[in-house]
Amino acid sequence: MERSPYYSQATVVPAGASLVFVGGQNAVDASGQIVGNGDVEAQTKQVMVNVMACLAAAEAQASDLVSLEIKAVVGVDLRAAQQAAADYLDPSSPPLISVAFVQQLARPGALVEVTALAARVERGDADWLGRDGVSDPAWF
Repeated sequence: MERSPYYSQATVVPAGASLVFVGGQNAVDASGQIVGNGDVEAQTKQVMVNVMACLAAAEAQASDLVSLEIKAVVGVDLRAAQQAAADYLDPSSPPLISVAFVQQLARPGALVEVTALAARVERGDADWLGRDGVSDPAWF
């Protein structure tokens, strides 16, 4: 199996862990308005703020992320989105990441959507497969 410093290939979550499922987050503020109209970097930052808020509400954090499913509208600069999100991820425990390009998202004006899964476990209890030391916090 390829070993990447940027994402994990597989993760085994131990029995008894509390799973946190975060539904697809778009770049909306608390009032439901799109943030960063037409700007994938600004939208990605808001998406990650929303993901982190969901995790915090469940008493989880970035290091608890198991996987991210990312949908981006065709034509957006994925590298800009990646760099915008890097500050929100824990480089010492990168999640599994899946990216798909779509024609459009359900929310008009949304350029990026992220669905997440986190597992609240005590450090050392999870078996993270495919994780090496990370020096660059990029997604991939």
